[in-house]
Amino acid sequence: MTFSGVISTGWVSHDGKRPPAFLVASAVAVALAALIPVVYLIVRSVGSGSEWADIIWRVSTAAVFGRTFLLIAAVTAISITVAVPVAWLTVRADIPLRRVLSVASVLPLVLPSFVMATTVIEMYSPRGVLQGWLSIFGVERLPDIYGLGGATLVLVLMTYPYVLLTVRGALRRMDPGLEEAARAMGYGPIHTFRAVTLPMLRPAIAAGSLLVGLYTLSDFGGVTLLRYQTFTSTIMIQYETSIDRTLAAVLSLVLVVIAVVLLVGEGFTRGRGAYHRSTVGAVRPARRADLGRWRWGGVAVVGLPVLIGLVIPIGVLVYWLARGLVNDQQLLPLLIPARNSLYISLLAAVLTLGAALPVAILAVRFRSGLSRFIERSTYIGFGLPGVVVALSLVFFGINVARPLYQSVWLLVFAYGVLFLPAGIGALRSSLLQVNPRIEEAAQGLGRSQWRVISSVTIPLVMPGAFAGGAMVFLLTMKELPATLILSPIGYRTLSTSIWSAASEAYFGKTAAAALLLVLVAGVPTAYLTLRGYGPRAEVATRTSPPSAPPGLVGAGH
Repeated sequence: MTFSGVISTGWVSHDGKRPPAFLVASAVAVALAALIPVVYLIVRSVGSGSEWADIIWRVSTAAVFGRTFLLIAAVTAISITVAVPVAWLTVRADIPLRRVLSVASVLPLVLPSFVMATTVIEMYSPRGVLQGWLSIFGVERLPDIYGLGGATLVLVLMTYPYVLLTVRGALRRMDPGLEEAARAMGYGPIHTFRAVTLPMLRPAIAAGSLLVGLYTLSDFGGVTLLRYQTFTSTIMIQYETSIDRTLAAVLSLVLVVIAVVLLVGEGFTRGRGAYHRSTVGAVRPARRADLGRWRWGGVAVVGLPVLIGLVIPIGVLVYWLARGLVNDQQLLPLLIPARNSLYISLLAAVLTLGAALPVAILAVRFRSGLSRFIERSTYIGFGLPGVVVALSLVFFGINVARPLYQSVWLLVFAYGVLFLPAGIGALRSSLLQVNPRIEEAAQGLGRSQWRVISSVTIPLVMPGAFAGGAMVFLLTMKELPATLILSPIGYRTLSTSIWSAASEAYFGKTAAAALLLVLVAGVPTAYLTLRGYGPRAEVATRTSPPSAPPGLVGAGH
């Protein structure tokens, strides 16, 4: 049977549409690449034979399961609570300093988890800087920061931008006519947000929450420094202390199962409702809400997570840098690592978004069991520790793709496997808000499916593309295990420079590299973020003039 025959019989979507062969081939290739770590873990685990059950229970898996899921639930719930109001205020409200706060609110994403955890310990530990400030009021000791509370704080500060960026992209693409129609029906602003806006944001919230859950599942540095044992920390201990990595491989397969559970939960939360207009018309920019005397209250809501997650950590880093300079501590030469980080992160962002696009289009426009499986399979790598993905690609490079081994391209490939879900989630939530009739109209005018995707679909999902690109870029800038293992000999980045300085307890050098990381990441992030506020961001959303009042399609699904 030919490939086109397979498409005709097995790839028909629920509504009878057949995806083009080039789209299916691209999405399948991306999914197979994303599943390489799972294949590696299966190969390594085969040696355990029937002892795999004993291996799992020997490390008290049940207790670690409970602790891990408790942390995931707490971090995800708090991240949503923080991110949704911040997204609405920075996109739809007239708060002062809106653009500055929009950029600053996503920058905590660039700090490595062990750096964020170290600054939190320095600031909020029982004998930390905050306790020193409060000692004049008689406070001799702050509550213990270690454990579930401290780990939750660190991970919320680092992961709420996942939800924030996807929700911002959805808000920019959402037609304000939907909310205006609800207001015309007598709904107040709060009722309109709850009954119309929030349901329309559900795919974006679900996509961002999935990234939060998977990142929390895979984090090692932050939870280890805060002394909270999770499944990933158990796996990493096995990788670091055992010569035989079979046990770690078996435990990592269990981690894959947990990731699948999170994927199923996200699919259930997302639902199957429609999230676009029922009629084809112009999607115009929304009029910003006038908060009046509450404007500075809105600034406080947006500024609080920025203060705790960015300003205070940067203040601690500046203090370390000043102390290192006073003590004549030699700083690392950081120009070359900064250039390397910028180059490889931009390259990874562009290529990862290119790989994410066919998967997102297939999952949204050609819904079927197979397209859903392809989309879900690309998320597995994000839930695995970076060292597991890196070792799987070492195995792949040596045994399958020898020319790629010890090259920058294998490192970029690893970033794609790790961070592909960030691009897919943002593109998917944006594509859900595009009425498919626009693409059908273009096809009716004689354009091929490839021309429709390149000239209609891609421009319409640009808000999601910029959000996804910003996330992939920031994640690549700070990724450490994969960079340490897969980078060519002598290839240094800012993240490896931070790790090298921190491991030698040179906090001045650590601070210098971390501050430069924030600066280097901040400029492209500001560009990608502010693209959504300029007039060009609206050009891609305009179609023909509206011919009928907008419908509230799927708002209650």
